Amino acid sequence: MQKTLFLLVFIFSYSILNAQQNNLSDQAEISVLTIAPGSSLNDAFGHNAFRIKDFKNNIDVTFDYGRFDFDAPNFYLNFARGKLNYSIGKGEFYKFYQVYTYYNRSIKEQILNLTQNEKQSLYNYLLENNKPENRDYLYEFFFDNCATKIKDVVNITIDNDVVFKEPNNFKNATFRTLIQNNLNRNSWGSLGIDLALGSVIDTEATAEEHMFLPKNIHAFFEVATIKNGNPLVKESKTLYQQKETVTNNSFLTSPLFVFGIIGLIILIITFKDYKNHKQTKWLDITLFSITGIIGILILLLWFATDHRGTHHNYNLLWACALNILVIGQLFKKKVSHWFTKYIKFLIILLCLLNLHWIIGVQVFAIGLIPFLIALFVRYFYLVKYYKDVA
Repeated sequence: MQKTLFLLVFIFSYSILNAQQNNLSDQAEISVLTIAPGSSLNDAFGHNAFRIKDFKNNIDVTFDYGRFDFDAPNFYLNFARGKLNYSIGKGEFYKFYQVYTYYNRSIKEQILNLTQNEKQSLYNYLLENNKPENRDYLYEFFFDNCATKIKDVVNITIDNDVVFKEPNNFKNATFRTLIQNNLNRNSWGSLGIDLALGSVIDTEATAEEHMFLPKNIHAFFEVATIKNGNPLVKESKTLYQQKETVTNNSFLTSPLFVFGIIGLIILIITFKDYKNHKQTKWLDITLFSITGIIGILILLLWFATDHRGTHHNYNLLWACALNILVIGQLFKKKVSHWFTKYIKFLIILLCLLNLHWIIGVQVFAIGLIPFLIALFVRYFYLVKYYKDVA
């Protein structure tokens, strides 16, 4: 009996002590941190975090929603399928600061204009969310990421009283434009995004949807108000300003140059074939194989994953998955009559791609332009060649 009573007293005392440790003092501040983009594609859009600072209680910690586990089972498969879990994480602010200053990424801080009850509510929410059973969430690039979580948590903890206004110099834009504004359009990362993501991201984002990007969290919070008329941000400051660095973006390794060389090779071979009235079969087998495989991958991203951004991808107009099924015709001495009609169909698809681009249904990668021109010319030549040898 005494042991049981002692255990109950211990648990009760521990709970009281723990609750007191989680109580913020009237000197506490809660701020939103915005980290500038890094040099690689995975950090090209920046990052956000909460900072809880209460020196009276010896608290200076950060919470962010950008953690993931490379060692998790089926990590790469889940990433490809759009089923990757991200997590909230907690850390000491000084370590957070050291990491981003080491990588020379600016850190901006916005101290939120919250009441004591709102600060405590937000802090309690983060502590509860950081428990092992609560910390994971299904990541979605546009609508549920490390930036949108910041907006959502602030809204939830102050009863949706935040009024977001359009920042200065705000411009309406599509999701693709918002992404590409953070990238070099003639880069491999940009090409990969334009290849993998479909026409759904060429729709115009609402003003609030712009906040899927960390820098826009900073911009929108800067002018946001609470329904009582007070500004959401009490004070803004730069904790670290990144130093100027020289970036080495060599055009010789860019997609436009590489595909320009590939396109030129295709055109030279096609011209020689035209002069000698022959067909370089290895080239056509290679082109049909590559475009067919890419087409299959695009279809899988569209229909076999939960990624919303990969839907309605009209890159299929040049990367036709059917090319894999008809590739056997290229090994024959004399192709079937329908195969010539099929190549005419491929030419029509390329024309439709051009139309989709012009009218804004979908924007395609500029690095592919030389390759697409060469593909168009090659298809035209094959139609003429097969007609002449029939």
